[in-house]
Amino acid sequence: MMLRRGFILFLPRLVGLLVVACCSMSIVYMLACTPKGDNQQLALPRVHSPTAKEGYEAILQEREEQHRNYIISLKKQIAQLKAELQGRTEQLKNMQNQYSDSLDIRLDHSKLEKAQANLLAFLRSQVDKAEVHSGVKLSTEYAAVPFESFTLQKVYQLETGLTRHPEEKPVRKDKRDELIEVIELAVGSLNKPDGVGKAKPRVYTASDFVEGIYRTEKNKGTLYELTFKGDAKHQFKKIVLFRPFGPVMKVKNENVNMADTLINVIVPLAKRASKFRQFMENFRQMGIQQDGRIHLTVVYFGKEQMNEVKSILENTSKSANFKNFTFIQLNEEFSRGKGLDVGARFWKGNNVVLFFCDVDIYFTAEFLNSCRLNTQPGKKVFYPVLFSQYNPSIIYGHHDSIPSLEQQLIIKKDTGFWRDFGFGMTCQYRSDFINIGGFDLDIKGWGGEDVHLYRKYLHSNLMVIRTPVRGLFHLWHEKQCLDELTPEQYKMCMQSKAMNEASHGQLGMLIFKQEIETHLHRQKLSSKKT
Repeated sequence: MMLRRGFILFLPRLVGLLVVACCSMSIVYMLACTPKGDNQQLALPRVHSPTAKEGYEAILQEREEQHRNYIISLKKQIAQLKAELQGRTEQLKNMQNQYSDSLDIRLDHSKLEKAQANLLAFLRSQVDKAEVHSGVKLSTEYAAVPFESFTLQKVYQLETGLTRHPEEKPVRKDKRDELIEVIELAVGSLNKPDGVGKAKPRVYTASDFVEGIYRTEKNKGTLYELTFKGDAKHQFKKIVLFRPFGPVMKVKNENVNMADTLINVIVPLAKRASKFRQFMENFRQMGIQQDGRIHLTVVYFGKEQMNEVKSILENTSKSANFKNFTFIQLNEEFSRGKGLDVGARFWKGNNVVLFFCDVDIYFTAEFLNSCRLNTQPGKKVFYPVLFSQYNPSIIYGHHDSIPSLEQQLIIKKDTGFWRDFGFGMTCQYRSDFINIGGFDLDIKGWGGEDVHLYRKYLHSNLMVIRTPVRGLFHLWHEKQCLDELTPEQYKMCMQSKAMNEASHGQLGMLIFKQEIETHLHRQKLSSKKT
């Protein structure tokens, strides 16, 4: 301590000595650079020379130019010396202040540790609020903040309005830079040596990135969940990152092995044999041939068309050598909630992922992986927002023919919309479904049972993952508005039907079709006259 105080007292003296040294250097420099004296005269022209006058004028002009340059040089040197002296003085002051601050910090080290502890506690509280480790109880279905999903090329977003698209490249630079930063940080985290084992670790790149989801909550921050390809087939790496309105923090780095994760697809059905045939074509291609870790449970209500449905199921079983299916028949009025509940409880094997599905749904093998990755027993359930298809006869009415179903499944503004008001398609572990109490079996027919189950999950401690997915489609089918409905119900039914038929622009073209045709006819007539 005595040495430190002595050093502080000696600093002003050191500053004074440096000032005196700089001034001495300046004086020596001026004496050294002084012009030659009069005794060293320039060679003068002869007095009687005819050019004597011009010669003297030239010598005086030259001498004047030399003095002017000399004065300019001195001014520059003095300015440089002043600047250097001022810089040295500032450096000494900063050193003195730094030294004093460091002493103060050392003297009050407990306050610094307390500030760091408070900051760490705040960041941890932000992580907990963001449902990184567990869900938070929510009051209504409107309180859940949905995720948006993304790949290396595209972002799949719910809030589209009339100018943004449901699927688009991240146009805004800040959003593009944000996602690139997150992917690069995740890749760096995966490539960071963990010190376990002597084998040369695999080097991950951005090309190993499969998909990611993210959401921003105004009072918490942005939560990212990124999935990368693992070391073997059906194995993945999942990185969870959180930005609490500050630097990105790594929260979790875990291996995810989905090789043995079975999905039980449960489909409630009554009649609709032709739709079931179309569904089984999709199930065979994506579920059986490409994925292979899947079970199908069909809960059939009534007996009408039942034999035809069973025949379709048995033919698929024989041709694809597929035995993992269950057919349950109920002799009662159709109830979607009852069918899904019966199918879930009928399962007697180990804990399994349940995918509640309908016959007018088309899914891809990539979606089945998303279903697995976004569910976790006791922690997470998955509520994907599917893409709902518009009426193909309106979308492709100006074409020679309607394209095949696979060619129609394109995520664009004119082909469909994100069905963010639907909660019927969901993935969860059977244990979570049983523990939450299942469906409300008092609800009959279609509608209502899905929202009721969704609210149960929101009111629990489970985290609800709600995000648009690129591999799940609702196929268009005609909506019937029955005459038995009240005027208000019929109006609402027709509004819903209109929304499912076509986009704003396409409906506008239908409304103004006659006006457009009249305009084209007039143009044709005017062109003939000219």
